[in-house]
Amino acid sequence: QVQLVESGGGLVQAGGSLRLSCVASGSVFSFDAMAWYRQAQGKQRELVATITRGGSPNYADSVKGRFTISRDNAKNTVYLQMNSLKPEDTAIYYCNTDARLRIGVSYTYWGQGTQVTVSS
Repeated sequence: QVQLVESGGGLVQAGGSLRLSCVASGSVFSFDAMAWYRQAQGKQRELVATITRGGSPNYADSVKGRFTISRDNAKNTVYLQMNSLKPEDTAIYYCNTDARLRIGVSYTYWGQGTQVTVSS
């Protein structure tokens, strides 16, 4: 069973920073791509950032230059450093990973989410 546990969310004023963490666990061959998504109230879930196992990141245009995704493969952990936060960043943030269960078989797993609220 694969589990993803997010932490680090909270309430912050506009312009502030937060660092989200997501720890993946389970009996898998490897955790490949990892990502952060977010879903604001009344809106669809959207991709925030992804990172390959080798550390190559990609960002949504709305967070480029403000957010940084990173990972520690030894700890099966992905991070999202969020700076210069805006009220429109308010959402539930979800961690996601493509877990390789065995050679040729992968499955996508989601965490439970962590609330980020940015006050103006």
